[in-house]
Amino acid sequence: MFLKQAFEGEYPKLLRLYNDLWKRLQQYSENIQRNFNTSGTTDLFAELQQMEEDVQDIFMQKTQDYDPEKALKDSLQQYEAAYLSKSLSRLFDPINLVFPPGGRNPPSSDELDSIIKTIASELNVAAVDPDLSLAVAKNVAKTIQLYGVKSEQLLSTQGDASQVIGPLTEGQRRNVAVVNSLYKLHQSVLKVITSQSSFPAAAEQTVTTALKAVHDLMGSAVQPLLNSVGDSVEAIIITMHQEDFSGSLSSSGKPDVPCSLYMKELQGFIARVMSDYFRHFECFDFVFDNTEAMAQRAIELFIRNASLIRPLGEGGKMRLAADFAQMELAVAPLCRRVSDLGKSYRQLRSFRPLLFQTSEHIASSPALGEVIPFSVILQFLFTRAPPELKSPFQRAEWSIARYSQWLDDHPSEKDRLALIRGALEAYVQSVRTREGKEFAPVYPIMVQLLQRAMATLQ
Repeated sequence: MFLKQAFEGEYPKLLRLYNDLWKRLQQYSENIQRNFNTSGTTDLFAELQQMEEDVQDIFMQKTQDYDPEKALKDSLQQYEAAYLSKSLSRLFDPINLVFPPGGRNPPSSDELDSIIKTIASELNVAAVDPDLSLAVAKNVAKTIQLYGVKSEQLLSTQGDASQVIGPLTEGQRRNVAVVNSLYKLHQSVLKVITSQSSFPAAAEQTVTTALKAVHDLMGSAVQPLLNSVGDSVEAIIITMHQEDFSGSLSSSGKPDVPCSLYMKELQGFIARVMSDYFRHFECFDFVFDNTEAMAQRAIELFIRNASLIRPLGEGGKMRLAADFAQMELAVAPLCRRVSDLGKSYRQLRSFRPLLFQTSEHIASSPALGEVIPFSVILQFLFTRAPPELKSPFQRAEWSIARYSQWLDDHPSEKDRLALIRGALEAYVQSVRTREGKEFAPVYPIMVQLLQRAMATLQ
């Protein structure tokens, strides 16, 4: 009984001894063959020939249906099973201890350190054998999964967890603490497995897969807050249509105000949510990965709504151009650098000069199609047309909010161009109905652009 307990408790040492034994047996086998082949003695040939074949069969794995090394290890199977069971208990116990029933807070830093040390210890001890490393890695993966399940149970999913009106609520503070705890676990375990020497690829993959689930859980935890912020940003941007952009240029040739009211509100809101909510997260890269996507979305919505403003006077163009410049400042807190936003940033920079160009110049812009979608430019050209040439949303008798939702639901450029084509065809029909003599000057340019756009899709 004592021996059995010793074998189970010290199984890695026992396995190392077995591995050493196997190596010695292989070396012994090779030495016998080498001595026989180099001695030149023929007297022992008949006697040793059979011995050589037997030795090869046992130690050199000559036969296809029998693996002597595996057979040797299989004799230890019961001890391995018992050891892995105890290993899993050692890994689970500290987690169950720091997540008591009814608890509302994630583990402290010291408690998490204790869990990480246990994980590191189990992996280090198992490093004597690749198969044992893989088996213990599976236990570590189960441990990470358990930590994730326990953490998820702490998350607040009530309405106050996603509010963006007041200061952090208790539920939001707890969610921040849970995400920070998951982040520390993720980074610490990652550090442990990268520091392992000769860690089997399969074992590393097992643990990495479990860590990905932790990262996904972090994303799920912050998503309600991100959604609320995104919805608020969209609601603020769409209020640009409540402002008057139809005015002519002032005598000074400059806009009366540096930027519009909605832009001031947007800048204030984004600065506040980053300060009030997101600065409490310790996983800065993780936060920026999510908020940068929000910044890209904000720019997309801004350009979309800016292209829909009707009527747009010369004074309105100046103010809108100022808004384009201020938009970079508005989204700056959401990202590491605004220039890192890629295509969204290039669209923002490329669209602004188009405000002051003629329709012919816009149609020949190198940014067209390459940076700014044809559908967005065509939307913008509607603002230069007479009221009879209705924008797609006006023809459909939709609100701008509904049209924006339709665009979100139809990301395909083909669908968007088809809707624009319908608006142009309706305009032609209306001109013919009233027996008009000519079309608006911008109409042929728009038709030509539409044809170019459709050609690129074929």
